[in-house]
Amino acid sequence: MTGPADHLRASIDALYKTESRRILATLIRLLGDFDVAEDAMHDAFAAAAQQWKDSGIPENPRTWLISAARFKAIDTMRRTARFVPDRQEGVSADRLTEQLEAHPFDVALQIDKGIQDDELRLIFTCCHPALTPEARIALTLREVCDLTTEEIARAFLTTPATLAQRIVRAKAKLRDERIPFAIPQASELPARLGAVLHVIYLVFNEGYSASSGAAVTRADLSGEAIRLGRLLHQLLPEPEVTGLLALMLLQESRRTARTDDTGNMVLLEDQDRTLWDRAAIDEGLRLVRLALDTRRFGPYTVQAAIAAVHSSSATAAETDWNEIVGLYDILLRMDASPVVELNRAVAVAMRDGAEAGVTLIDAILQRGELTNYLFAHSARGELCRRLGRKDDARTSFTRALSLAQQEPERRFLEGQIEKLR
Repeated sequence: MTGPADHLRASIDALYKTESRRILATLIRLLGDFDVAEDAMHDAFAAAAQQWKDSGIPENPRTWLISAARFKAIDTMRRTARFVPDRQEGVSADRLTEQLEAHPFDVALQIDKGIQDDELRLIFTCCHPALTPEARIALTLREVCDLTTEEIARAFLTTPATLAQRIVRAKAKLRDERIPFAIPQASELPARLGAVLHVIYLVFNEGYSASSGAAVTRADLSGEAIRLGRLLHQLLPEPEVTGLLALMLLQESRRTARTDDTGNMVLLEDQDRTLWDRAAIDEGLRLVRLALDTRRFGPYTVQAAIAAVHSSSATAAETDWNEIVGLYDILLRMDASPVVELNRAVAVAMRDGAEAGVTLIDAILQRGELTNYLFAHSARGELCRRLGRKDDARTSFTRALSLAQQEPERRFLEGQIEKLR
């Protein structure tokens, strides 16, 4: 049996889960410091657990928590300034206090109106070009997605200590260089938006196909990437934002069909397409059309168009592989890379036969750019198997197995090698 205290605790926990990232984003804007804002937010939730026992949950709990956190931060800054007089905390506390006393209503209104944009500001700040690509990803996952240091380190194959240092250095750089917590001006947007989209794309890819661990996917990461994509699209509906959101929805729509009941991998051509999420597919297809209609689209939209062809096909055999190869040709002109070449080679194999695909993959591998890329070797192994070239298939699958860090991938490749025996 639950009592009032349990109900309050559950309500605060739910608030933390749904609102903490928005609250933190607003506090970073108001306080100008990541760590001060995070400490203040946790202090405010602790205060709520005590004060709401008597007063009840306020009508607008988010604004209450932000205001309480701001006062907590002022108190902390004053205490720090008392012990370390040459620090700036005292000046910052005085400035915040003056704002609150002079314009209490304006501050409350500012909190309420700006809170949605604050998450977008936080994304752009975490993805500032002054930071390294690795730091952008780490900071975004930690501050925007609320993943733990251990979770991020595990996802990107590094140690928690290394990742923590990366985050600390990124925050220090933002603070020391006084990088503004703001959405870029229109003239700066093309250069800055690319970094944001790239980070969201990398986060989604890690969720869609985990680089290591016991599962094929990580729904927490792909879900966070889609959440960020939706937020970005809502506030900044540029064609490539639309295209990236479409791509993520179409890819994620297949998640439940990509493994069987025991967690083993299921290839695209063998998937039960009745398990695909039709609502996500319908939304993705609508967004692809919106992005393509602008005639200002880029690589993410073209990738989404490729995913749309798969999503619109009842079976692998009915897939329009000629259209997919054509879209890969467009993608190569926009964003040439050996991975795109590899994906095109697989599509060519489906259109023109396995021999044509192996020829293209061998040419890519000879250049040495994908020597350590698991999917190049596993794709070659599958095509060689179809051609009856068992020794070549075994060699490629064995090489892929040596590169696999994910348990389902290892089981799949071991199974392929066993079948060749």
